[in-house]
Amino acid sequence: MNPTPRHTVQRRQLLLALCLSSTGLASSPTWAAYPERPIRIVVPFAPGGGTDLVARSMSVAMGQELGQSVIIENKPGGATLIGTDAVAKSAPDGYTLVMATLAHVVNPTIQPKLPYAHDKAFAPVMLVGVSPNVLVVNPKSPYKTVQDIINAAKASPGKLSFASQGAGTSAHLAGELFKNLSGTFILHIPYRGAGPALTDLMGGQVDMMFATASAVGNLIESGKLRAIAVTTEARSKARNLANLPTIAESGVPGYVADSWYGLFAPAATPKDIVTRLNAAANKAVQTEAFKKQLENEGLVIKGGTPQDFDAYAKREEGRWRKVVKDNNITAD
Repeated sequence: MNPTPRHTVQRRQLLLALCLSSTGLASSPTWAAYPERPIRIVVPFAPGGGTDLVARSMSVAMGQELGQSVIIENKPGGATLIGTDAVAKSAPDGYTLVMATLAHVVNPTIQPKLPYAHDKAFAPVMLVGVSPNVLVVNPKSPYKTVQDIINAAKASPGKLSFASQGAGTSAHLAGELFKNLSGTFILHIPYRGAGPALTDLMGGQVDMMFATASAVGNLIESGKLRAIAVTTEARSKARNLANLPTIAESGVPGYVADSWYGLFAPAATPKDIVTRLNAAANKAVQTEAFKKQLENEGLVIKGGTPQDFDAYAKREEGRWRKVVKDNNITAD
């Protein structure tokens, strides 16, 4: 039998490819043209806080890199669970992300029941950055040092109060850790975001807040809040925080409570899409516009791979699980 001529084989292959294409069997994966519509980053806090600022500051540059708008949607409530759960249950197609914070890895420990399977619901995209919390008070407050607060709290247990953007957030845990290590009792007042909490702090309804540096940088510079100390192990290099002592050196040895921001996508998001999002996010945080907006508020830009962020989040979950259990911290 004579072999089939080469041009006949090529013709048959072309016809087969055309047939498969017409039925959709040989079409490219659905994410090949990604993104084809705007991308949504859910911020599980009210507008005006540090998480909201970080997300909005990088959204424009991410959108330019991806060729589509990146829209910020605030979904506060439930100690971040409302917004986070919405993302966990979204289609894993790369069009819905969450800007997560410390609360993301603390909730599994302090919440009696999560609406999603924490260890299976998300795909890490990128760690955006790490920043100190800043102990701030109203500028008319009589408290000017950490020791002033400790003395007042010990003199009248339960009289002083501290605000947070919700149970399990960095501001909440920073405050609880302060209470335990300083031997004081200060009432915790949770809000549905940093914006409302800071509004009440400036209005004198609460006494203090361990706020994220990105949320209070401008308020400190404008004199609307007085900064007392930072929560990091070492002093901050940020221009408007450089002269502040750490809480540890101010009379609470061993005190350290950082905050962080990172992007997660729903689990099962295709690896190619996660890679594309990671590349866009890495470029966004290195733009001059992003650095100008946030580095002076104390944010230390991180970036890196999804694997880097996954390892970091797991370390944070383990570290704070011990703190939560040792200090009997709950979501209530």
